[in-house]
Amino acid sequence: MLGRAVPQGRRGTWSANQRSTGIAIDLGSARTRAWMPDNGLIIDAPTTTPAGADGSCRPVRRGVVVDLPGATRSLDHLLGRRAGLGRYSVVILTTPLLCAGLHRSTAIAALEVLDARTIVTIESVKAAALGARADLTRPLLVVDIGADLTEVGLLVNGCVAEACRFEVGTSDLGATTTPADLVESIGGAVTDLLRLDCGGQVVDALDRGPLLTGGGALRPEITYRLSKRLLAPVRPAPAPQVAAVRGAGLALVAAQRHPSLPGRAPQ
Repeated sequence: MLGRAVPQGRRGTWSANQRSTGIAIDLGSARTRAWMPDNGLIIDAPTTTPAGADGSCRPVRRGVVVDLPGATRSLDHLLGRRAGLGRYSVVILTTPLLCAGLHRSTAIAALEVLDARTIVTIESVKAAALGARADLTRPLLVVDIGADLTEVGLLVNGCVAEACRFEVGTSDLGATTTPADLVESIGGAVTDLLRLDCGGQVVDALDRGPLLTGGGALRPEITYRLSKRLLAPVRPAPAPQVAAVRGAGLALVAAQRHPSLPGRAPQ
């Protein structure tokens, strides 16, 4: 509905009277975030099924859509026609590293409620690096610590060359995991990368300093411990919890300029 007020839990100054042809979405285990050109971050809300709806209250767990109807209702509630946001021509969706085909197709299926003409996926660590405006002409190690998932990716020439992930995040801290445990797992993952053919590039990336993104980058004890464990300067991204959706938004702007985009108006 035009003129509908932005519900509580959303951020930004976007109004339904302002139509955009594209949107970037980070569908996380804990929070769903959305970014629009010229408006920035418009949604930052818990990833939960709307009150009164059947199904799991947490449709995304450990980075995976476990309840397709629940995820669809959540997206419809936040971003669909019921929210007055209309139709999108392009959706850029962040996806976890080593994302299985089934999860990717399920996440895309959940987005069908948004009636998008084109859906493009981007790996979360690459999106986060873009959002941090990192120099991608040199090898870059990105450590993304989310609520339920930690990802470590080596970017070479802007592409993910090697990656690993484990199902531990900030939501586990204080329950079954300590910050020291989490840092040790990250350190082990980096050591494993050093043993691969890309080891030399990992060394270059460590000399440069790993980029730390996700909500875990807001915890100083993790940054300090990780720097000590890797013997390298660790650089938290600016506003690290929204770096991925911000980078997906930048990718959206670039995609909308591409002449091969379906429905793109000539300049």
